[in-house]
Amino acid sequence: MGIEIERKFLVRHLPESLDNASGVSIRQGYLIISADGTELRIRQKGARFFQTIKMGEGLRRTEIEIEISQAQFEQLWPHTEGRRVSKTRYHLPQGEYTAEVDRFAGALQGLLLVEVEFPSEGASRAFSPPEWFGTDVTEDKRYKNKHLAVNGIPRGSAP
Repeated sequence: MGIEIERKFLVRHLPESLDNASGVSIRQGYLIISADGTELRIRQKGARFFQTIKMGEGLRRTEIEIEISQAQFEQLWPHTEGRRVSKTRYHLPQGEYTAEVDRFAGALQGLLLVEVEFPSEGASRAFSPPEWFGTDVTEDKRYKNKHLAVNGIPRGSAP
């Protein structure tokens, strides 16, 4: 069982380094979204397919991910109708960490988020975001992918 320690931010403006970055297309759908923060999702990331269970809310979450076949993914995909996101993810070095910039498509077109994973909660607190990062939305449930998949871009957000 893995622990994910991650902070999420809105993007104030895209860095120039994104022009030279290659992105990977991601589509994901949610099979289960429970009130306690537990989710079961499937994801296609490029040519690979995954099933992921996440538990908890906020900065520190439990994450269990297994690779599945394309056939398994395609069998489950119809059951995610109305609970999907699609995006392109870019990986940008950010000091000793990697910033994962998500450029959303479809109903979420225009939304830009950036996530950074950390080895510890202390490291996450010590992280000083660069100027192109916007508001920290780590604790804002409206910016969780599962919430975006069901409810769209939060009101008052400027894509």
